[in-house]
Amino acid sequence: MSVLVSTVLMATLVVGPFYLARGLGLGMAKVGLVMSAGPLVAAFAGVPAGRLVDRFGAPGMVVVALAGMLLGCVALGVMPAAAGLAGFMLHIVIITAHYALFQAANNTAVMTDVSPDRRGVISGLLNLARNLGLIGGASVMGAVFAFASGAGEPAAIALGLRVTVAVAAALLLARGRQTA
Repeated sequence: MSVLVSTVLMATLVVGPFYLARGLGLGMAKVGLVMSAGPLVAAFAGVPAGRLVDRFGAPGMVVVALAGMLLGCVALGVMPAAAGLAGFMLHIVIITAHYALFQAANNTAVMTDVSPDRRGVISGLLNLARNLGLIGGASVMGAVFAFASGAGEPAAIALGLRVTVAVAAALLLARGRQTA
Protein backbone atom coordinates (compact mmCIF):
# COMPACT_ATOMS: atom_id res chain seq x y z
CA MET A 1 0.00 0.00 0.00
CA SER A 2 2.90 2.35 0.72
CA VAL A 3 4.08 2.02 -2.90
CA LEU A 4 0.70 3.17 -4.18
CA VAL A 5 0.30 6.07 -1.77
CA SER A 6 3.81 7.33 -2.49
CA THR A 7 3.08 7.08 -6.22
CA VAL A 8 0.05 9.32 -5.74
CA LEU A 9 2.03 11.86 -3.71
CA MET A 10 4.85 11.94 -6.24
CA ALA A 11 2.34 12.63 -9.00
CA THR A 12 1.60 15.98 -7.36
CA LEU A 13 5.29 16.77 -6.98
CA VAL A 14 6.07 15.97 -10.62
CA VAL A 15 3.03 17.56 -12.24
CA GLY A 16 2.75 20.56 -9.92
CA PRO A 17 5.67 22.60 -11.27
CA PHE A 18 4.50 22.19 -14.88
CA TYR A 19 0.98 23.24 -13.96
CA LEU A 20 2.18 26.22 -11.96
CA ALA A 21 4.66 27.44 -14.58
CA ARG A 22 2.84 26.65 -17.82
CA GLY A 23 -0.76 26.47 -16.68
CA LEU A 24 -0.78 29.42 -14.29
CA GLY A 25 2.21 31.32 -15.70
CA LEU A 26 4.19 31.56 -12.45
CA GLY A 27 7.92 32.29 -12.48
CA MET A 28 10.39 29.66 -11.35
CA ALA A 29 11.06 31.26 -7.94
CA LYS A 30 7.35 31.36 -7.14
CA VAL A 31 6.91 27.78 -8.40
CA GLY A 32 9.64 26.68 -6.00
CA LEU A 33 8.02 28.46 -3.08
CA VAL A 34 4.59 27.05 -3.85
CA MET A 35 5.93 23.52 -4.30
CA SER A 36 7.61 23.69 -0.90
CA ALA A 37 4.18 23.97 0.76
CA GLY A 38 3.37 20.26 0.41
CA PRO A 39 6.59 18.91 1.92
CA LEU A 40 6.40 21.51 4.71
CA VAL A 41 2.86 20.43 5.55
CA ALA A 42 3.90 16.78 5.56
CA ALA A 43 6.86 17.55 7.82
CA PHE A 44 4.83 19.56 10.31
CA ALA A 45 1.89 17.13 10.24
CA GLY A 46 4.04 14.12 11.13
CA VAL A 47 3.94 14.38 14.93
CA PRO A 48 0.26 15.37 15.17
CA ALA A 49 -0.53 12.51 12.77
CA GLY A 50 1.35 10.13 15.04
CA ARG A 51 -0.68 11.35 18.00
CA LEU A 52 -3.92 10.74 16.09
CA VAL A 53 -2.76 7.21 15.28
CA ASP A 54 -1.90 6.58 18.93
CA ARG A 55 -5.27 7.89 20.03
CA PHE A 56 -7.60 6.36 17.42
CA GLY A 57 -5.64 3.35 16.17
CA ALA A 58 -3.74 2.63 13.01
CA PRO A 59 -6.41 0.77 10.98
CA GLY A 60 -8.97 3.55 11.21
CA MET A 61 -6.40 6.24 10.53
CA VAL A 62 -5.20 4.42 7.40
CA VAL A 63 -8.78 4.62 6.11
CA VAL A 64 -9.06 8.31 7.04
CA ALA A 65 -5.72 9.05 5.38
CA LEU A 66 -6.62 7.25 2.15
CA ALA A 67 -10.02 8.95 2.08
CA GLY A 68 -8.39 12.35 2.61
CA MET A 69 -5.88 11.77 -0.17
CA LEU A 70 -8.69 10.59 -2.44
CA LEU A 71 -10.77 13.67 -1.61
CA GLY A 72 -7.79 15.94 -2.32
CA CYS A 73 -7.09 14.26 -5.67
CA VAL A 74 -10.72 14.33 -6.79
CA ALA A 75 -11.13 17.96 -5.73
CA LEU A 76 -7.90 18.94 -7.51
CA GLY A 77 -9.08 17.11 -10.61
CA VAL A 78 -12.38 18.98 -10.80
CA MET A 79 -11.00 22.31 -9.59
CA PRO A 80 -12.15 25.14 -11.85
CA ALA A 81 -9.46 27.22 -13.54
CA ALA A 82 -10.67 30.25 -11.58
CA ALA A 83 -9.46 28.61 -8.34
CA GLY A 84 -5.91 29.32 -9.54
CA LEU A 85 -2.99 29.21 -7.17
CA ALA A 86 -5.06 29.21 -3.96
CA GLY A 87 -7.10 26.24 -5.16
CA PHE A 88 -3.99 24.30 -6.14
CA MET A 89 -2.31 24.96 -2.80
CA LEU A 90 -5.41 24.02 -0.80
CA HIS A 91 -5.62 20.63 -2.47
CA ILE A 92 -1.89 19.99 -2.16
CA VAL A 93 -2.14 20.74 1.57
CA ILE A 94 -5.04 18.28 1.90
CA ILE A 95 -3.18 15.55 0.01
CA THR A 96 0.12 15.95 1.85
CA ALA A 97 -1.40 16.24 5.33
CA HIS A 98 -3.21 12.96 4.72
CA TYR A 99 -0.02 11.45 3.30
CA ALA A 100 1.67 12.21 6.62
CA LEU A 101 -1.24 10.57 8.44
CA PHE A 102 -0.99 7.54 6.17
CA GLN A 103 2.73 7.15 6.82
CA ALA A 104 2.25 7.27 10.59
CA ALA A 105 -0.71 4.87 10.52
CA ASN A 106 0.76 2.44 8.00
CA ASN A 107 4.14 2.26 9.73
CA THR A 108 2.41 1.69 13.07
CA ALA A 109 0.12 -0.99 11.63
CA VAL A 110 3.01 -2.84 10.01
CA MET A 111 5.39 -2.60 12.96
CA THR A 112 2.81 -3.61 15.59
CA ASP A 113 3.06 -7.32 14.85
CA VAL A 114 6.78 -7.42 14.05
CA SER A 115 9.08 -9.13 16.51
CA PRO A 116 11.90 -6.93 17.85
CA ASP A 117 14.58 -8.91 16.01
CA ARG A 118 12.88 -8.20 12.62
CA ARG A 119 12.01 -4.51 13.03
CA GLY A 120 15.12 -3.26 11.24
CA VAL A 121 14.45 -5.40 8.17
CA ILE A 122 10.77 -4.49 8.09
CA SER A 123 11.60 -0.79 8.49
CA GLY A 124 13.95 -1.14 5.55
CA LEU A 125 11.19 -2.76 3.50
CA LEU A 126 8.81 0.07 4.37
CA ASN A 127 11.44 2.53 3.18
CA LEU A 128 11.94 0.50 -0.01
CA ALA A 129 8.19 0.49 -0.68
CA ARG A 130 7.98 4.25 -0.18
CA ASN A 131 10.93 4.85 -2.52
CA LEU A 132 9.55 2.50 -5.17
CA GLY A 133 6.34 4.51 -5.04
CA LEU A 134 8.24 7.76 -5.45
CA ILE A 135 10.11 6.33 -8.44
CA GLY A 136 6.90 4.97 -9.94
CA GLY A 137 5.11 8.24 -9.34
CA ALA A 138 7.84 10.20 -11.07
CA SER A 139 8.02 7.93 -14.10
CA VAL A 140 4.53 6.51 -14.61
CA MET A 141 2.52 9.50 -13.46
CA GLY A 142 4.94 11.81 -15.28
CA ALA A 143 4.25 9.83 -18.45
CA VAL A 144 0.49 10.07 -17.87
CA PHE A 145 0.84 13.83 -17.53
CA ALA A 146 3.04 14.14 -20.63
CA PHE A 147 0.57 12.12 -22.69
CA ALA A 148 -2.47 14.03 -21.42
CA SER A 149 -0.97 17.51 -21.66
CA GLY A 150 0.04 17.16 -25.31
CA ALA A 151 0.98 20.49 -26.85
CA GLY A 152 1.82 22.24 -23.61
CA GLU A 153 -0.54 25.18 -23.93
CA PRO A 154 -2.07 26.36 -20.61
CA ALA A 155 -5.39 24.59 -21.21
CA ALA A 156 -3.58 21.38 -22.18
CA ILE A 157 -1.41 21.58 -19.06
CA ALA A 158 -4.54 21.96 -16.92
CA LEU A 159 -6.03 18.93 -18.67
CA GLY A 160 -2.83 16.99 -18.01
CA LEU A 161 -3.12 17.83 -14.31
CA ARG A 162 -6.75 16.71 -14.23
CA VAL A 163 -6.04 13.43 -15.99
CA THR A 164 -3.04 12.68 -13.78
CA VAL A 165 -4.90 13.27 -10.52
CA ALA A 166 -7.85 11.29 -11.88
CA VAL A 167 -5.51 8.35 -12.43
CA ALA A 168 -4.12 8.89 -8.91
CA ALA A 169 -7.65 8.90 -7.49
CA ALA A 170 -8.47 5.73 -9.42
CA LEU A 171 -5.39 4.04 -7.93
CA LEU A 172 -6.53 5.01 -4.43
CA LEU A 173 -10.06 3.77 -5.14
CA ALA A 174 -8.78 0.49 -6.52
CA ARG A 175 -6.62 -0.01 -3.45
CA GLY A 176 -9.51 0.88 -1.17
CA ARG A 177 -11.68 -1.77 -2.82
CA GLN A 178 -8.94 -4.37 -2.40
CA THR A 179 -8.72 -3.68 1.32
CA ALA A 180 -12.47 -3.67 1.89
